[in-house]
Amino acid sequence: MKQQANQIRAGQVIEHDGRRWSVLKQQIITPGKGGAFIQVEMRDLKTGNKTNERWRTADTVERLLTEDKEFTFSYEDGENLVLMDPETFEQTMLPKDILGDRAPFLQDNMKLIVNLVEGDPVSVDLPAQVTLEVIEAEPVVKGQTASSSYKPAVLANGVKTLVPPFVEAGERIVVRTEDGSYVERAKN
Repeated sequence: MKQQANQIRAGQVIEHDGRRWSVLKQQIITPGKGGAFIQVEMRDLKTGNKTNERWRTADTVERLLTEDKEFTFSYEDGENLVLMDPETFEQTMLPKDILGDRAPFLQDNMKLIVNLVEGDPVSVDLPAQVTLEVIEAEPVVKGQTASSSYKPAVLANGVKTLVPPFVEAGERIVVRTEDGSYVERAKN
């Protein structure tokens, strides 16, 4: 299925130069002069090699259709993730690097959607948001306004993020798994 390059999103699988690639990151860049282009970081599904590619936003790429299957995350085994099929209770192992930067957001018994191309796992979708505890937050600087300034904090999974001044260490907050950004305070 052909699609415009500016429609590429992380987690999609595309075919380029006769090989299959899993999209890890994408960024649309608009230089001061000339047309916009999209920079895509992607991983070869067979070799695991990463590369960066640039396309003009009007270029077309071949997107491969994936079959989505739900799994439950059980545990990590070295460099692999052990997932369980909730219907058959069979265990499946996937390489941990299939998640890229989102790996720290995995939690026990988390429901994951694994994208398969011809039965081979190519990418994993995490829930859009997770709840985590703030283990370290800088004190509020007097005179900062709550609407415009955020302060650095460290979450229980080791990810650093920015939180509003009223969030203290020990509180639970909701963050996006895509980039680790603050959404809201957790409700109990």
